[in-house]
Amino acid sequence: MRDKFDGVQIFVEAVEAGGFARAADRLSLSRSAVGKAVARLEERLGVRLFQRTTRTQSLTEAGQQFYEHCLRAVAELRTGEALLESGRQEVAGRLRISMPVLLGRRCAAPILIDYAKAHPKLELELNFSDRVIDLIADGFDLGLRFGALGNNSSLRARRLVTERMVLCAAPSYLDARGRPEELADLAGHDALAYARGDRGYVWRLPDAGGVLVPVSPHARLRFDDVEVILAAAKAGLGLCWLAHWLIRDSLQAGELVQLWADRPYATMDCYAVWPAARYLPLRSRLAIDALASRMPRDDILHRKSRNSDAGDADADGGEALTGDLAAIGVEHGGR
Repeated sequence: MRDKFDGVQIFVEAVEAGGFARAADRLSLSRSAVGKAVARLEERLGVRLFQRTTRTQSLTEAGQQFYEHCLRAVAELRTGEALLESGRQEVAGRLRISMPVLLGRRCAAPILIDYAKAHPKLELELNFSDRVIDLIADGFDLGLRFGALGNNSSLRARRLVTERMVLCAAPSYLDARGRPEELADLAGHDALAYARGDRGYVWRLPDAGGVLVPVSPHARLRFDDVEVILAAAKAGLGLCWLAHWLIRDSLQAGELVQLWADRPYATMDCYAVWPAARYLPLRSRLAIDALASRMPRDDILHRKSRNSDAGDADADGGEALTGDLAAIGVEHGGR
């Protein structure tokens, strides 16, 4: 019976990783060991599972069919592991988390390092990247995401924190260019915008009636790094629209001045996201709890919501991804 399952896990890992080399890295094996395991599985089954070239491997029709059946079996095994772990109430095993660079470095990493310190049997791997991450294909257990989340039945999410988006500028810039009072005034100002590739940037600011509307002011300078936007704003190069957690210290130090503080404001949600499963492993669940309890909070929003922020929890302790993809400020989507 054991021979029936030889190579199945390696085969599934090769499919999910997108190739033998990446599967080998995940499994701590050599590439040749992965290739030989798949070859032995093909020989036993009497079918070719992958079409191979010198650089890529793609599933054959038979391989796709076999993978779909294997995936269900592996999912059941992972569910069983999660149940056993929850029953032990012991945090152990590997936890891989992907997160945007700046949020991760400034906010999430210190929390997760403390979490790892409290659980010596946990193997923690943190990945810092602003590129779009496919959690399932890249083998991550959790991801941190900004903004509204699109429809995706393969993922679950829990909101960790909500922050105000703040329009601000350096005192030197306002002394030289004046303060914008209305949306129309933005035409005479320079904006410092977040932009990645061909994606445009959109700010949501209040019109004369206090209604938030999407605007894209002229941006002579565009960056794909919000920390650089902050540095450019403090240098007096233009207006910026950033999350309050990022600029809080600069506001307190007088390096930036908040504009339109008495008007309506947009908010940005940060979520923990994970592949949908019947049971969430204890190591993931407690990591999410730690992040939710210690992520920096906007004082104004926290005072407004602390008595009514129960959240929508499902069996995994999270909510299914619904709504339109509309990331604010920093886009970090993907599966």
